[in-house]
Amino acid sequence: MTTSTATRVFLARLAGIGVFDPNGDQLGKVRDAIVVLRSGNNPPRLTGLVVEVQPRRRIFVPMTKVTNIDTGQIIVTGTVNLRRFEQRPNETLVTAEILDRTVELLAVGEQVSVLDMAVEQNRAQDWLVSQLFVRKGGHGFRRRGERFIVQWPEIHGLSLPIADQPAELLLASLETLPAADIAAVLHDLTPKRRLEVARELDDERLADVLEELPEDDQVEILQMLEAERAADVLEEMDPDDAADLISGLPKAQAEDLLERMEPDEAEDIRRLLTYDDFSAGGMMTTEPVVLPADATVADALAHIRNADLSPALASQVYVTRSPTETPTGKYLGACHFQRLLREPPATMISSIVDTTLVPIGPNVNLADVARTFAAYNLVALPVVDENNRLLGAVTVDDVIDHMLPGDWREKEVHGGDHLG
Repeated sequence: MTTSTATRVFLARLAGIGVFDPNGDQLGKVRDAIVVLRSGNNPPRLTGLVVEVQPRRRIFVPMTKVTNIDTGQIIVTGTVNLRRFEQRPNETLVTAEILDRTVELLAVGEQVSVLDMAVEQNRAQDWLVSQLFVRKGGHGFRRRGERFIVQWPEIHGLSLPIADQPAELLLASLETLPAADIAAVLHDLTPKRRLEVARELDDERLADVLEELPEDDQVEILQMLEAERAADVLEEMDPDDAADLISGLPKAQAEDLLERMEPDEAEDIRRLLTYDDFSAGGMMTTEPVVLPADATVADALAHIRNADLSPALASQVYVTRSPTETPTGKYLGACHFQRLLREPPATMISSIVDTTLVPIGPNVNLADVARTFAAYNLVALPVVDENNRLLGAVTVDDVIDHMLPGDWREKEVHGGDHLG
């Protein structure tokens, strides 16, 4: 049962089942699940799993890494951070802290014990608690109380008092907003309040919001976060945005954060920091969609369906010799998504590669990059080195971002109105 089609997962039943990578190798076993309790009627949100790996180390696996859940196994994708799990103040362990906890049935005012929690995925791909499996108190010698399932709105006792989490009510009102709108709200808060809200956001959401904030706000928030948390957030950011943010930090702090990051993520950022901010290398992302020549149209379409890709990055697939991690092997060309849609799924992308899209070098300046985009009506442009290895891609939003005044985000949040 994949996360895209799952209807319900009971968290206590996950304890002890194996966690595997896409190749079928076991990483470890689930030991607990982590939820974030929220205020009012907002159901808790499942943020990740505590997984025990060898030798008896417990790590955190975010739900964004989980691609498949069933009763026998969990499949994760991408690089898993092997740092030892440390519970944060806003996190609650389901098995250790919630099971056997007493809650109230609102309809009758009766106390029941929590035996399990069910989560379901909403349209925003968040896992939210939808039901509780509960037990009434038994009566008489060795008598067990009735067990049954209740819907989340039918119980009271697992929500946070607003006084305990001062940022919680604000977060509830922001939850469905785009990252740019949350950034606009944060910009107008006091530094103390801004940090409270930032700390309650999960790593991926905070990374998205930081990318939309003015540089001063980005630096302020990152410097006030605990160093390990700051490194985790930087790993979730697009490499070009993370490089821009790190370049604004004191040298010693920047180096400390890079040392705490996963080596592959840090290497990408170090490489970007060698280029001028207003060059193709300084603007590019090091994580475009790259596939080998023997990949099929079906493979390419599966990759650009990734919801985390921006429309500009999803507009084309770059084809290279091995390796396909940047810097890649020899760059062969690009496949545009419209062409992919017109071809049979089994077609090899090497047969439909567009070689007329001429890549640029990393030291090309902003003005020349902008002229190339305008002249050829582009939304993305490959960047290669002197050996024709793909280094990354510049997207049209990167170009516009660098062409606007440095304070454009601040002007937007103060005076921008939303249409609708």
